[in-house]
Amino acid sequence: MLLVTGGAGFIGSNMVAALNDGGRADVVVSDLLGDDGKWRNLAKRQLADFVPPTELARWLEGRRLDAVIHMGAISATTATDGDLVMENNFKLSLRLLDWCTATATPFLYASSAATYGDGTQGFCDAWSVAELKKLRPMNLYGWSKHLFDLVVAERAARGDKLPPHWAGLKFFNVFGPNEYHKGSMMSVLARVFADVKAGNTVRLFKSHRDGIADGDQRRDFIYVDDVIRVMQWLIAAPEVNGIFNVGTGTARSFRDLILSAYAALGAAPNIEYVDMPVEIRDAYQYFTAADLGNLQRAGYNGGFTALEDAVRHYVTGYLDAADRYR
Repeated sequence: MLLVTGGAGFIGSNMVAALNDGGRADVVVSDLLGDDGKWRNLAKRQLADFVPPTELARWLEGRRLDAVIHMGAISATTATDGDLVMENNFKLSLRLLDWCTATATPFLYASSAATYGDGTQGFCDAWSVAELKKLRPMNLYGWSKHLFDLVVAERAARGDKLPPHWAGLKFFNVFGPNEYHKGSMMSVLARVFADVKAGNTVRLFKSHRDGIADGDQRRDFIYVDDVIRVMQWLIAAPEVNGIFNVGTGTARSFRDLILSAYAALGAAPNIEYVDMPVEIRDAYQYFTAADLGNLQRAGYNGGFTALEDAVRHYVTGYLDAADRYR
């Protein structure tokens, strides 16, 4: 039996789908469904149990699990309720880490590229305590993930007991099916697709930095299928422990992303560049790209889907389909 926290969410539900497709029906999801249609992310799936987060500690008592895949978190970079974020993102993660350590259960957890802050320290996933302490996350979400990375790294450095197999995953800009419940936290592609399809004007930010063209702000966009392949590889590699970047290693522009969507539909681009709000200009990231050295040294050679191919797969297989869900 495997537990997937946040299993009704974006990456979590894609992981549940992959486990089901691989023949595993003994998947337990812990999550909150709310009233935003998130249940549809699991509508095609088979679950052994569904556990609300408030009941998880009691449910775990006396259990033996093959692994805990901890994707649950408040992931909005705009979150402001510090107590709520700390309880959900840090304290719950600590309890699961301790439980997995005590029961010798493999533990895979979601960190985030938001831990890198404005990127001035680079995007190298060196996870010594000294290296992690150099990072300055720019929002509450990134800080909560960074704090947990520090706890794990500190325990590893001291030689404290940890789960027999553990890995933290610093996800970069993941996009793909089942992200529709995320509202403003959806990928840009998902947010503007209706306008792309309808032929309406798609608005991207102008650049406010010399030498960078409008719409040429760049991110490491990674398709969720590639993320799931990395996670499956890690689960099957018990000798690999550590904190790893999960991106493609290549930065592409928002303009490239949206032009790929037009190309997938065979439509003429209609893009307008608008001023970036003044209140976010000073903190806006113009570039992210994962350093994949750790992952490659650990033995991962699965490769990553080119942006144009990933967008085409997402658009034609999901966003422009009658049924958008995996």
